[in-house]
Amino acid sequence: MRESGHVDGLLAVLDLASSDARTTEDIFTGASQAMPLGRVFGGQVLAQAVIAAERTVDDGRAAHSMHGYFLRPGDSTRGMTFSVDRIHDGRSFSTRRTQAFQEGVPIFSMIASFEIDATGLEHQDEIPEGIPGPDDLSDDSVLAGLHPMSKRHFDQSPVEVRHVEEPIYATVGAEQVAHQSVWVRTRGEVPDDPRLHRAALAYMSDLTIQESVLRAHGASWSTPGLKVASLDHAMWWHRPARVDEWLLYVQQSPSAQGGRGLATGRIFSRDGELVASVAQEIMVRVPDQS
Repeated sequence: MRESGHVDGLLAVLDLASSDARTTEDIFTGASQAMPLGRVFGGQVLAQAVIAAERTVDDGRAAHSMHGYFLRPGDSTRGMTFSVDRIHDGRSFSTRRTQAFQEGVPIFSMIASFEIDATGLEHQDEIPEGIPGPDDLSDDSVLAGLHPMSKRHFDQSPVEVRHVEEPIYATVGAEQVAHQSVWVRTRGEVPDDPRLHRAALAYMSDLTIQESVLRAHGASWSTPGLKVASLDHAMWWHRPARVDEWLLYVQQSPSAQGGRGLATGRIFSRDGELVASVAQEIMVRVPDQS
C-alpha cells in the first residue's frame, strides 16, 4: 500500500501564501523541506517558482516552458519568498519572471512561459524499447543509508525512484556510460489540479538528472571529495501527465568540459507519451580528474 505522508509534505511546500502588501510585484512565501545536508533541494525551488508564476496567470493558460538559474545555495531551515513580475500577457502567451529569496538575497531566478490550450502540428520521440517496467525493478529504498545523498530519495522524499541501471549511490558498475533511465512517481496520490502535477513534475525532474554526467566518469555519490551543484535548469511541458502514475525518465549527458557537465532528459508516460523534456548544466568536481 502506498503512503501519502511524504506527498502531503510536498503539497504543503507547494501551498504558497500570498502577501497582502500592494507592490509592483506579486509576492508569495513558502516553507522549505528539511534536508539531511542542510541545503535546499533544487527541485523544491523549481516547483515553488512555477506555482508562484502560475498564481498570476489566467486559469486557461498552462506552463509550457521555464528557464532558471541557481544563483546561491539555499538554507533548508529557512522559508522562501518569491516575487513574480508580470512581463507580458498576449493573446496566446503570457510570460512571467520569478525570483526566489532567502533573507533578502536572491538564490534562484526563472522566466516561464504560459500558453492557452491550442491545437497544431504534433509529433514526438518514441519511448525507448526494451526497458524493463517499474514492476520488474526494485524500489531504491532498499539502498537507503548508503550515502547521505540517498536520504533525499528515501527518508524525506515524496518521490519513489526505481533505477533501470544499477544505482550509483555507492559505486558505479563496470560499464561507464553517459546515460541512464529511471522510473519515478509520487509515493501517494496528488489532487487532480493540473498546476500541482506540472509543479511536481518540475520537482521530480531535478532528482537524478545529474547522474548521467557522473556515471560517464565512474563517479558515484559516495566518491570522496565529489562536489556537484546545479547551475541552471530548463524544462518544457509537452503533454499533461499525472505524477502519481509511473513515468519513465530517460537521461543522457552529451558533453562535459571545464568542470561543467550537461545533462538532458525526456519524460514519458507509461503508455509512451512524451510529456516533458529537461536540460540541466551542473558544476562537477571529481578528485584526480581534470
